[in-house]
Amino acid sequence: MGKTPDGKNTSGRGQRDLKVKVKSARGRKLSSTRWLQRQLNDPYVKRAKAEGYRGRAAFKIMELDDKFRFLVPGARIVDLGAAPGGWCQVAVKRVNALAERSGKSVGTILGIDLQEMEPIAGCELHQLDFLEDGADEKVKEWLGGRADVVMSDMAASSSGHKQTDHMRIIALCEAAAYFAFDVLDEGGTFVAKVLAGGAEGELQKLLKQRFRTVANFKPPSSRADSSEKFVVARGFRAEDED
Repeated sequence: MGKTPDGKNTSGRGQRDLKVKVKSARGRKLSSTRWLQRQLNDPYVKRAKAEGYRGRAAFKIMELDDKFRFLVPGARIVDLGAAPGGWCQVAVKRVNALAERSGKSVGTILGIDLQEMEPIAGCELHQLDFLEDGADEKVKEWLGGRADVVMSDMAASSSGHKQTDHMRIIALCEAAAYFAFDVLDEGGTFVAKVLAGGAEGELQKLLKQRFRTVANFKPPSSRADSSEKFVVARGFRAEDED
């Protein structure tokens, strides 16, 4: 058992998970300081850095796919709002986009975002606003057909007002859903982030009209104090069924 110069025991040192504290700085808001401190102490942020992922969100799509199994070898994937690319990185391995596993079908991944992204091996990245006219046709052209999965981790810029932010992200998710209707193949899957808050009922109703099953799931890697959850709609009906 070691001792400090003043004779105190050091038993247990190295076993305690010490938290990093961030000092307030002039010009930095308290909320920013809290966010930075949370980031520095977040185990998923540390894991993402250690494992080479571009963000902690990579673990969310892993957990979603572990439960619902939509990133299968050979699948054609469209990732809306793909930057910085964590979801694409996970999809590369799971759909076999680099043909790393012999005997498995080779998947295709298309990352779409308003901003330019650093290249990701196994992905085709495009700077595009998915809301612009003709975006769906461009995506189908790039894919060489329709998609098996449309996924989105997009979130509108925060206004600081909870209900406003909720409405914005629901509107964004609905827009992504309509885009998915245009590009998904029969039986396809739509995965998107939403915020719990009461306005998602219409979105759920819309998805249930076009998919055979609709589920909601909060991945373990989502922060406990976050109202985010993910909707996973499977079994796309290419045409409305009565």
